[in-house]
Amino acid sequence: MTHPYAGVAAKLMDSGIGEAIAADGIAVEEILRTVVLSDCQTVERVGTDLVSAGGKRLRPMLVVLSARACGRDELDLPVYQAAAATELIHMATLIHDDVVDEATTRRGLPTAYSLFGKAASVLSGDVMLAKAMDLLAQTGSIEVIRVISGAVVAMAEGEVREVETRGNFELTKSAHFEILRLKTAEFMAACCETGGILSGAGEAERRALADYGLHVGMAFQIIDDVLDYAGSPEVTGKPQGTDLIEGCATLPLILLRERSEAERRDALESLFGNAAGDSDAVSRVAREMRAEGVLDEAEGAAREHISHAVAALNALLENRARLFLEEVTELILSRKS
Repeated sequence: MTHPYAGVAAKLMDSGIGEAIAADGIAVEEILRTVVLSDCQTVERVGTDLVSAGGKRLRPMLVVLSARACGRDELDLPVYQAAAATELIHMATLIHDDVVDEATTRRGLPTAYSLFGKAASVLSGDVMLAKAMDLLAQTGSIEVIRVISGAVVAMAEGEVREVETRGNFELTKSAHFEILRLKTAEFMAACCETGGILSGAGEAERRALADYGLHVGMAFQIIDDVLDYAGSPEVTGKPQGTDLIEGCATLPLILLRERSEAERRDALESLFGNAAGDSDAVSRVAREMRAEGVLDEAEGAAREHISHAVAALNALLENRARLFLEEVTELILSRKS
């Protein structure tokens, strides 16, 4: 059995801060292991492989912590069902992303796309989405369904925008941030708001949780983009400079482009989307980013979002779960994968 809260969430547990939510993680994990079972062997294999692989489990943790932050000492089944649904949705997007990117591995393990092909992978992801919606329906909250489904629409639209802008070396910061908001941050905001809804929170608390989740999501994705250049491939599970290789203009590249004179800018553009197999060139770009302070500036942007996230929590009563939510922000800034 994998740790009930892996990645960022596991660090909460391991630090001794999150012992009170251990049972929540086990409850969510049990739902996940059960819901991916299927009469179709391929669909079940895809689902069980993803659940067994673990992961950060950040999204279900945000649902649970948000519910507790609104004063719920004892959580009931709908909270766990909603939390599991958010992880199923996340897993479905990973399957679909791997098909779009034609990725054969994810964190060192073979993808469903590589094992079962395009059609079976897409359809297995569709099954996960449908099962997630069924779990949300079982919560009995139309408002939860509305909030989560709206975020899934935003996520898909953000992914489409990212695909459409791939290869665009001139992508602006504002356009890039809008993609991050849609594809990552809106869903994390919805996870937090869902916890509030199911705990009976008022409108002000719901808004505060959604605002917290939005800024956490922005920071999470910015750090992810920084790690693409600054992280260790052995830890991140992907080659250094994958975004440069695939022609994705993220914040570090945009900042370096803005600071570059014509000659270096042209050299950078020539590598953009064309650096596959040239690890020396990718490493050189990463070193330039560090030397120019680009990675520090990007991390600063993430810290600014974290400051907004923590400030949003001031609308909630002080309790242990709120402190856990604050701790999550620090772990996001310090994560290595």
